[in-house]
Amino acid sequence: MKRYEGLFILNTAGKEEGVKDALDKVEAEIVAAGGKVETVQKMERKSFARIADKKHISGFYANVIFNGTPAIIAQLRAKFGLSDDVFRVIFTNSPEPKPAK
Repeated sequence: MKRYEGLFILNTAGKEEGVKDALDKVEAEIVAAGGKVETVQKMERKSFARIADKKHISGFYANVIFNGTPAIIAQLRAKFGLSDDVFRVIFTNSPEPKPAK
């Protein structure tokens, strides 16, 4: 199993309280695909530098670190591409944390 980091931009237009629900759905999808969620870091709402759509001028950012097989990434991209809660997602390899000395 490899360690991955997913940066999610959540579509919470008009529903500030929906952030927790959206993150719970993201975690559930990762677990359902066979991954194991390690950490969920909620960030803040940020305005976009480039606005592609007048409905989406900002988004709530969240960072999710999880373990899974390489095949899980394609499956999650397809799943989150169809999700109304997730505006954008990027997956990267995450290095193992180094122990403190």
